[in-house]
Amino acid sequence: MKKFNNIYVAILVAAAVLPACKAKKKVVETPKPAVTYPADPPAPAKPETPQAPPPPPAPAPAKPNYNFSNIQFEFNSAVLKTASYQVLDQVAAEMKKDQSARFLLNGHSSAEGTPEHNMSLSVDRANSVKTYLINAGINGDNMSVKGFGESKPVSDNTTEEGRALNRRVEIKLSK
Repeated sequence: MKKFNNIYVAILVAAAVLPACKAKKKVVETPKPAVTYPADPPAPAKPETPQAPPPPPAPAPAKPNYNFSNIQFEFNSAVLKTASYQVLDQVAAEMKKDQSARFLLNGHSSAEGTPEHNMSLSVDRANSVKTYLINAGINGDNMSVKGFGESKPVSDNTTEEGRALNRRVEIKLSK
């Protein structure tokens, strides 16, 4: 029975001590006030070392060049000369730099034929250029077409070379 008595004593001691441990509360210390130190004296001025110059500014975006060459056509036709394709590709590249710019496509013809036929032909030539530029990705709403017929020659209409130069479309920036 002594064995059982020892167990009862151990249980009684545990029952008495354990609740007392649980009832103890931790003592919370109040925080100590922050210690302030006098301000550090200002650092001595460092001698200025030469700094590298700032990098040059980034180049401005390329400004469009709207000085286009004349676009030439076959005799009595609105069919572009093959040599004009390269010029029109350059025109399209320049026009794409500023999608908000508006352009005038001015068609011209040589003095061969009637004035009515030449006026119609000059409008057809300007429309041919407009179609080419639309197919190259230019907004058609930014281009207007006008025909001048034979009224504004750039060369003499008495020679074939002069007449060939007068069969053209000029592209101007609309203001």
